[in-house]
Amino acid sequence: MANMRRVSPVGNAGAGKSRFAQRLAAQLGAPWVELDAIHHLADWEPIDPATFYAEFDKIASTETWVIDGNYRSVVVHGPVWQRADTVVWLDLPRRTVILQVTLRSLRRVVRREQLWNGNRESVRTLLTWDPHLSVIRWAWAQHGKYRGRFASAMASAELSHLQFVRVGSRREAEAFLAQHRRQ
Repeated sequence: MANMRRVSPVGNAGAGKSRFAQRLAAQLGAPWVELDAIHHLADWEPIDPATFYAEFDKIASTETWVIDGNYRSVVVHGPVWQRADTVVWLDLPRRTVILQVTLRSLRRVVRREQLWNGNRESVRTLLTWDPHLSVIRWAWAQHGKYRGRFASAMASAELSHLQFVRVGSRREAEAFLAQHRRQ
């Protein structure tokens, strides 16, 4: 793990990817890139898929980075994992993820926090049952899918060039960060 230069933190919404990635990037002296910040244009419009891929092909070709997010087109089946050396899978229990994503979304709505490109979460997105509009419902619906996807990836011979680290709790995430803190 001493040779981590290109790290891809993945996991469910609310697992703590962005906070973890930002802290790890600071410790490694690497740029931190959040996939959502590039994917979500104003008014939650998604970026053109070809443009998204080209942008991450360029970013992933640089010498060092921490790129967090789960978009399969650029991560698992794209330039991020093709060029990464380490994947940190934040595999927290569903109850922890749902609690964290709910509290985060409530905070964002109450404080009217601006996210990427002027976007904000709303009361409507908190209360809807549509997983494409509600990050809370998305986290619930995707939990098992992500577990299956990332467990399979860890066992995949095609991805044997990657060092996988499975982090199962906030305590384990803190221990990982403490272990990789610059001396």
